[in-house]
Amino acid sequence: MKKVLVVLSEYGFWGEELVGPLEVFDQHGYEAVFMTPTGKRPHALPPSMEAGFFDPPLRKVVTDEYYASKTREIDAGPRLENPINLSTWFPERPYFSSDEFSHKMETYYNTRAECWKELEAYDALLMVGGSGPLIDMVNNQRLHDVILGFRSLDKLIIAECYAVTCLAFAREWDNRKSIIQGKHVTGHAVEYDYKDGTGFLNTDLNMGPPPYPLEYILRDATAPTGQYHGGVGRTTSTILDYPFLTGRSTQDSRLVGETAVQVLEHGLRRYGW
Repeated sequence: MKKVLVVLSEYGFWGEELVGPLEVFDQHGYEAVFMTPTGKRPHALPPSMEAGFFDPPLRKVVTDEYYASKTREIDAGPRLENPINLSTWFPERPYFSSDEFSHKMETYYNTRAECWKELEAYDALLMVGGSGPLIDMVNNQRLHDVILGFRSLDKLIIAECYAVTCLAFAREWDNRKSIIQGKHVTGHAVEYDYKDGTGFLNTDLNMGPPPYPLEYILRDATAPTGQYHGGVGRTTSTILDYPFLTGRSTQDSRLVGETAVQVLEHGLRRYGW
């Protein structure tokens, strides 16, 4: 049985971006293990449970009745209860100004190495998108270390929508180079970014537009020999450049799951470019 570690934001995930790949994994008998940054039960963003939700940048309905229903089902059901608490699993890197910094860094690296051994039980990592990841996943050092661990083990790393930013920011402390430098990835294109209404659960914050244009970050992170693929005007944009599998947005969700199965079952290493 294949085992996938699924990371969800505590500030809201987009339903289809979980349901799409999860249905594929379930159909193939894979075990999905859920994790959140501090162990709180995650919930779907309300628009992803609202059939007929109209997306302003795309000027089209992006939540159909099937995925709205499936999202409401998993959001209300028991499956997402008791997720792994990332903050109590992986260590926090000490401040540079900490007392006995060198000793604390040695402890940090040793503890991280032990955590990386525990990742051997998993075949893939999936980071689900939506607006929530902007708050508690994108610049989460512990999650960065999970990503680096999967990379060190040469295991599949999957990211959707705004969770793709985690790949751009996950870097080793000592060299700080982008792990997707020279790679091909996709992610939310500037043309599809909101001008207003980037909202979150568990807070009254309405950020207006997203705090950064993901496309620009990915273009810079993959340069000079890699490439960002926006797929603007195309229904889907799913890119596999092993070990990274990225999906632009909601419509890629099921294709992301299907492509992951091709990687895990048949050794696929490149797709979409």
